[in-house]
Amino acid sequence: MKVSTRVEYGLIALTDIVIHCENGQSVSAPDIAKRQNISHKYLEHILLPLRQAGFITAQKGLRGGYVLSCKPECVKLSDVLNALDNTLLAGTDTEGEEGGLRPVINGFFWQKINGNLKEYTDRMSLSEFVAQARSGVSDGWDNYVI
Repeated sequence: MKVSTRVEYGLIALTDIVIHCENGQSVSAPDIAKRQNISHKYLEHILLPLRQAGFITAQKGLRGGYVLSCKPECVKLSDVLNALDNTLLAGTDTEGEEGGLRPVINGFFWQKINGNLKEYTDRMSLSEFVAQARSGVSDGWDNYVI
């Protein structure tokens, strides 16, 4: 399965924000971009749908940046994925397909994979996702890469 850089970088940025705003401070986009080696300009385009979906809030001013809008345990990973790419968890449409192997393969293979992915991401909260990301990083987690 191939995931777009928008989804990949969106998850990375959101994880970075969760980790670095735990003490209540905002996290600036340039800091995220530098830590995660992402273009700042591209990152701003990725943060927009996360703001529009209500996961993060932008704070202006000298110490401005982004903070999480709600508790990470209240956010489903599926909601984040849908905000970044609403086609990722969409089911395979087999309506109107007749004959051949295509409807059979779509039905027993792709629909099950999509269903399992949706079920998995519906069960996983953002806090669980961040905890797993942290566990995969060495002791110096300030310099982590997902």
